Amino acid sequence: MSTVLSVVDAHKTYGETQALKGASITLNAGEWLGLLGPNGAGKTTLIRAIAGRVLLDQGRINLLGSDISSDRNLAIETRKRLGVVPQEIALYPLLTARENLQAFGTLSGIPAADLETRIEWALEWTGLADRAKDLAKTFSGGMKRRLNIACSVLHRPSVILLDEPTVGVDPQSRQRIWDMLAALRKEGAALLLTTHQLDEAQTVCDRITIIDHGRTIADGTMDQLVLDTIGPSRTVLLTLDAPPTSDLLTLSIICEDLTLRASMTDVAADLPPLLQRLHGAGRKVRDVQVQSPSLHSVFIHLTGRDLRE
Repeated sequence: MSTVLSVVDAHKTYGETQALKGASITLNAGEWLGLLGPNGAGKTTLIRAIAGRVLLDQGRINLLGSDISSDRNLAIETRKRLGVVPQEIALYPLLTARENLQAFGTLSGIPAADLETRIEWALEWTGLADRAKDLAKTFSGGMKRRLNIACSVLHRPSVILLDEPTVGVDPQSRQRIWDMLAALRKEGAALLLTTHQLDEAQTVCDRITIIDHGRTIADGTMDQLVLDTIGPSRTVLLTLDAPPTSDLLTLSIICEDLTLRASMTDVAADLPPLLQRLHGAGRKVRDVQVQSPSLHSVFIHLTGRDLRE
C-alpha cells in the first residue's frame, strides 16, 4: 500500500510551549486513519503544519510523493490535492448553499466547465439538493456541517484532513456525514480524522495513531493496540438476585452491589464454570453482558485519567 502522507520527527515550539516534540505519522492510499490525543497533545498543530498554516521548526512532511517541508512552491502546488475540513464552520452565512459551493469551488481552482457538475454532485451527496437556494444561516448545525465538508472537498482531493467533522450534530446528521466520508474513501481518497468521539473512531478507522505531549505514543489497528496495551481479556458483568458469597470472589472476580465483574481471556471456556458455581450457591443470574476491549480503554491506559485543559 503506497504512502500518501508522512510526517517525520515534527517539532514546533510556541514561546515556552513545545507543541510537537518529534511526532510522526503515516497515511496510506485509500486508508482511514484516526489521529487521537488528549487536549494539548499536539494534534491541531500537526494538522495545521500539514495544511500549511504552521511552519515546523524541525521535521519533514511528504505529501503525495513531494517533500512539502523544504520547497515552498512545490508545497503550494501539491496542497491543491489536499482537502481540509475545519472544526469551525467556514461558510458565508448570507450566501445560499449553491452560492457557497460556487465560491469555494472557484477558490479551489475548479475549471468553470466542471464547476456546475461538481456542485450538483455535492448537493446530492450532502442531501441538500432541495435546500440549494436557501441561505446557509438558516441551516441546522448538521446541514451546515455537511455543506462545510462539501465546500472543502469539491475539488475532489486525494488526501482529506478532518478536524472533528461531527462535533455538535445530531445522530442522524452524524451518520449521514460518516456515509458521505465513506463514499469518498471508496472512490480512493485517504482520510485523516481527528476526533474525541473514540467510539466513532473505533468504528470507522482502519488504523489509529495516538499522540501525547507532542510525541507519537502508539500506532496500529484496533487489535494491535489492544494486544500491545490492555490485552485481549473480556469483562463479563453478571447481575445477580442477591449478593454473592465471599468464596465466589477472587482477584479476577469482584462484586459491586449485585453486579459481579469478572475478567476472562476465553469467555466460552471460563463463563460456564462460573455460572455453575453461582447456581450451586443458590444465586440466580438476571443479566449477562460481555464487554470487549474498547478504544476508550486503550486511550486511557496510554494517556492517563487526568483532565487536560
